[in-house]
Amino acid sequence: MARAIIIKTRKNKYRAGETEILALVNHPMETGRRKNKKTKKKIPAHYITKLDIELNGKTVASCNLGPAVSKRPLVGISVAGAKSGDKIKLSWKDNKNESGSKTGAVK
Repeated sequence: MARAIIIKTRKNKYRAGETEILALVNHPMETGRRKNKKTKKKIPAHYITKLDIELNGKTVASCNLGPAVSKRPLVGISVAGAKSGDKIKLSWKDNKNESGSKTGAVK
C-alpha cells in the first residue's frame, strides 16, 4: 500500500552551515494492543521497523523504530554541508514487509 511521505528541509537557525531534514510518513503505527471498539478484537500490530535517510546517495541516518512510536511519525535530523539541490531519499520498511520511499531535494 502506498503511504504518503512528506519531506521538508530548512536551514538550522541555531547552527550555521547545517540543514534540518524533516520527514513525515503516513503510517498507522499500531502496537497490537488496541482493541476495535465495535468487534472487541485486537487490532494487529503494524509499525515501521526501519527508516533510512540518504543525502546524495550516502546514508546520513538509519532509525530503528517500533510500536511505541506515534501514528504518522515525524523524524527530524540535522546535517552539515548540505547545499541547495542536493538529493534526499527517505525509505522505510515495516513489520508486515510493506515498504516505501520518496526522493526530494534540499531547498
